[in-house]
Amino acid sequence: MMEKASKAPGRVKEIDSPSNPIIKELKGLEKKRVRTETNSFFVEGHKLVLDALDGGWTVRTLIVAKNAAGENRVIELISRCVAQGVDVLLVSNKALTSLTRRDNPQMVCAVVSQKLGSKADVLDTTGTWVALDRVRDPGNLGTIIRTADALGASGIILVGDTTDPYATETVRATMGSIFANPIVAIDEPAFLDLASQFNGRIVGTHLEGSVDFRVPDYSTHPTILLMGNEQAGLTDDLVGACDHLVRIPQAGTADSLNLAVATAICLFKAREHGLAAVGEDLS
Repeated sequence: MMEKASKAPGRVKEIDSPSNPIIKELKGLEKKRVRTETNSFFVEGHKLVLDALDGGWTVRTLIVAKNAAGENRVIELISRCVAQGVDVLLVSNKALTSLTRRDNPQMVCAVVSQKLGSKADVLDTTGTWVALDRVRDPGNLGTIIRTADALGASGIILVGDTTDPYATETVRATMGSIFANPIVAIDEPAFLDLASQFNGRIVGTHLEGSVDFRVPDYSTHPTILLMGNEQAGLTDDLVGACDHLVRIPQAGTADSLNLAVATAICLFKAREHGLAAVGEDLS
């Protein structure tokens, strides 16, 4: 079921039992190893499946609860998928619950092919990319992907040993933005090589940064906004690759901000600068 769909019309199959071999195979996508080997991931919700299709991503299998298959919007989605060669599984609520591990699962799910960007995407940019050093929390990563989409970032760079952007918890937290912007995954040496070729500035956040994050003019150059690991911050080599080290001033007793919150604050300022440069504002 996880092979790339052919151009022939998709097939429709009914499944009732959670122990069906096809259901067991799909449940394997809970594991990163299986997602990597099959180059696919699991998506939950009618909106996210539509986002994948509309964004040009390859949907391999559509899974629909039998009791939702008669809804007009679901009928349209099934027809669209079948026409594109996507196999459709009509499953019982019990089988669907076993896939989503939720008592109240989404009635529409799908298996989608992974799609990662490349270093060339970053080097060709004229905007702002967010680079995340060893981000480990899937909820944080999903929130950052969603925020980057909302604030007009060019994409996300995952540096080093990071959580899987295609883990179910991450995909849920993106609310569909996983399909909006490219994600580039590289190790630290590859990022340092990219930084040496980047025709712009690299702005890293650091607790000991000497510059207020509002000071750099993000509108005058392509920018990589480099955010440190949640616990350890940026490595020394990554610090050395930065053109500016910035900090977010804090008035309370907390020694740091949540990574997703800090990224949102910095991205908002970068977008504000960019809009101001063309005579717009955020209101």
